[in-house]
Amino acid sequence: MKKIAFTTLAAMGAIALPAAAQAQDAQPEVTIGASVGLHDLGLDLGDADFDDGDFDDFNIDDSGEIYGGFVAVDFPLGSNLFAGVEGNAHFGSGPIDAEYGVSGRLGFRTESGAKVYARGGYQWVDLDAGNLIGVPDFDESDFPGLDTTAGDYLVGVGTEIPVGGVVLRANLDTIAFDTLRGTVGVGFKF
Repeated sequence: MKKIAFTTLAAMGAIALPAAAQAQDAQPEVTIGASVGLHDLGLDLGDADFDDGDFDDFNIDDSGEIYGGFVAVDFPLGSNLFAGVEGNAHFGSGPIDAEYGVSGRLGFRTESGAKVYARGGYQWVDLDAGNLIGVPDFDESDFPGLDTTAGDYLVGVGTEIPVGGVVLRANLDTIAFDTLRGTVGVGFKF
């Protein structure tokens, strides 16, 4: 799967380079905004059965809400294509303490200014081990060397729609094709 993600990013770059050379004088478009979403970590517990014996009260919750923001900078590549970069940072609830990442974007702008794009990058997720396994009094500091932050490549699609003076957006992403992450947000263009 990593080969697919890297091949996709390389193809996006190869498409963008010739158009970028023609659009050197074009001004970048900056969008700053807030977003909320749901991140399903997609934990695979195999054949584990936690409803038997001593594990009756053991509950794994692998989905959490995320709240945060984003900054995107897009560069026009001709009249309808654009390429850009985006950074995001979110706080989480449940099994997610925080997550943050960076991605490249390549997309199409309609006549009305709406954007549809694909993106690829890298995302880090800092897990809350106690909430993840359903043990609220679990103290991660009792386990020196326990690293609860994991990261991998992110791929996804999104859209931005201008409404009045703001931009409404929605994204659907996956991290290493193991998780599913949906976000919606509102942004302001500069």
